[in-house]
Amino acid sequence: MFLLKPPGVYRPQGDSFLLRDALLAAPPPAGGRVLDLGTGTGMLALAAAGTGASRVWAVDSSYRAVLTARCNALLRGLRVRVIRGDLRRRLPAGPFDLVTANPPYVPCADAGEASGRARAWDAGLDGRRYLDPLCRRAPALLAPGGSLLLVHSVLCSLPTTVRLLREGGLGASVVARRRQPFGPVLGSRASWLEERGLIAPGQTQEELVVIRARRVAG
Repeated sequence: MFLLKPPGVYRPQGDSFLLRDALLAAPPPAGGRVLDLGTGTGMLALAAAGTGASRVWAVDSSYRAVLTARCNALLRGLRVRVIRGDLRRRLPAGPFDLVTANPPYVPCADAGEASGRARAWDAGLDGRRYLDPLCRRAPALLAPGGSLLLVHSVLCSLPTTVRLLREGGLGASVVARRRQPFGPVLGSRASWLEERGLIAPGQTQEELVVIRARRVAG
């Protein structure tokens, strides 16, 4: 899939492709409503629109990403409504048959809000600044029978994600996994991650997972 990928917009990477494959393996129902959170270039939203979903919304906190996703949708002739927002601001009114999410999840030494390009990946000391509110809000976003597909690294506690989703009444399980070498961001902070006990000494790979959380129909 050709995509515009301007500087400053999160480019599809291993987590993006893992999430896309999970979406294609379990697409939304024909005519379904889809919400893509943290859309970046819009790749996931476009994939959902290509499966036959009737209404697809894409959300990102970056103005540049919003413009990029809109252009990519126009270039492919797909109907995707792209807006600026995040879990703490404006979101389209649900409920949705499918929600896809690739939020920032990389642990970082700075406990404050990230800025610049780092907003696409930095997520606080434990990497859960956005994962926790997403897990808590997920049940209200989903229609009966609807599903959330969420990707993140095991560095930021897979058990916590599954627990929070189940506490919200959703059935949650891992549906895809991928091991890959550290990229530039994780590689540059490997010593800090090791000091915090988040990786083993000398570790140079991370494991990504896609969690599917489903709201039981009725």
